[in-house]
Amino acid sequence: MSRLGKRPIQIPSGIKVSLDSKLNNLTVEGPKGKLVQKIHPDISVEVSNDRILVKRPDDSNLHKSLHGLSRKLIINMFAGVTTGWQKNLELEGVGYRAQVEGRKLSLQIGFTHPVEIALPEGINAEVVKQTAITISGIDKRLVGQVAADIRARRKPEPYKGKGIRYAGEYIRRKVGKAVAAAVPGAGAK
Repeated sequence: MSRLGKRPIQIPSGIKVSLDSKLNNLTVEGPKGKLVQKIHPDISVEVSNDRILVKRPDDSNLHKSLHGLSRKLIINMFAGVTTGWQKNLELEGVGYRAQVEGRKLSLQIGFTHPVEIALPEGINAEVVKQTAITISGIDKRLVGQVAADIRARRKPEPYKGKGIRYAGEYIRRKVGKAVAAAVPGAGAK
């Protein structure tokens, strides 16, 4: 059995945890909000007064992977309801900018019209500067998905590096075409 999987998860102070055994749903409520996670029926979760223990029925590969996944999802829920999650995006390009209008994120990213993205419930977007966006929320999966959807609107291209990228993301650059006069014999005939 996994040494990490056997380790109990301590419930931080100020967090309420409840388990619905019929639906196998784990509910975590903290200062930032409430999250509900459906646990796979093969994985058993035991909630005592100050800790949670995740168990698997046998050592098959499926149960091993579900064991670690379930444990990590519970830990991520605790982090979400106490501190929250965030992803930072950067816009790179001439005239690229972003602004938040209510529950919509408006992007000027090189198209003839602004790109409007409706933010789902529980997700907040903040424009730090015109070219820097912070996506935040309590659900790690949803924060990552919204950030990926925004990035997919204009992925960074490899020649000039224009587009939307994660903060600190490295974009592998390509060399452009050489000028015809610079290479002897490569000019038009």
